[in-house]
Amino acid sequence: MNRLLGERRAVAAAVLAFYGMIYLLFALSGQVPPLTNALFGLAGVYILGFFALSAGYFWARWYAIGVGLFGLISGLVAIWQIGLENVVLFMAGSHALVALGLWGDGMSKAFDGRLEWRTRFHLDEHAVHRLGKAVIRIGISLPYILLYALAPKGASESLLAVAALGLAGAGAYGLIRLRTWGLASLVGAAAVLAIGALTSSSTASAPALLDPRMYAVIGAALLGAAVVPFGRPVLDYLRSR
Repeated sequence: MNRLLGERRAVAAAVLAFYGMIYLLFALSGQVPPLTNALFGLAGVYILGFFALSAGYFWARWYAIGVGLFGLISGLVAIWQIGLENVVLFMAGSHALVALGLWGDGMSKAFDGRLEWRTRFHLDEHAVHRLGKAVIRIGISLPYILLYALAPKGASESLLAVAALGLAGAGAYGLIRLRTWGLASLVGAAAVLAIGALTSSSTASAPALLDPRMYAVIGAALLGAAVVPFGRPVLDYLRSR
């Protein structure tokens, strides 16, 4: 996994840019009016991943792996529901390239393996691994949260969804800045998503790929999983006070 590092990074960035442009073009075309805002949101997720990888932000590899896993999971679910169609096979395979291409210690040297940011935030290896797991899970969850927040729904549900999206975005920013309030914001977003899923008026017969409740449940579970690695350090800190 330590070979062709530059090429693997280029392929991952190209795939993210490709999907960013595809979603952006679909959104601009207005061919699916109810999903226009959601398509703009998904375009932003991929464009952010492309830009972060190109800029070399320390968290970019983790985030891009998360987005790649999101696409792979979505592709596998689509294969399960509609079969081995060429489009979904391409979707699953191309996203797998992103996740696998960026995996490994060799690739980390250009991002989270850099010494200067670890020194700046006073992080040891265990802290870096905790942060990496959390950012990957946020990368997986963010598209689901956007789909839930920006899909058509009633006014009260929309308010909850926008609140969840705002808390998740603020929490992600706070987490990569290593701020305690970032964890609190992520917990709040997970709670709001859970409430949204429980109070959703979506019908049980809605297709799984279009049911906002599914996105809310997945988003809440992944945000909760993102916070879990920090549970013990937080408890240890509180006990020491």
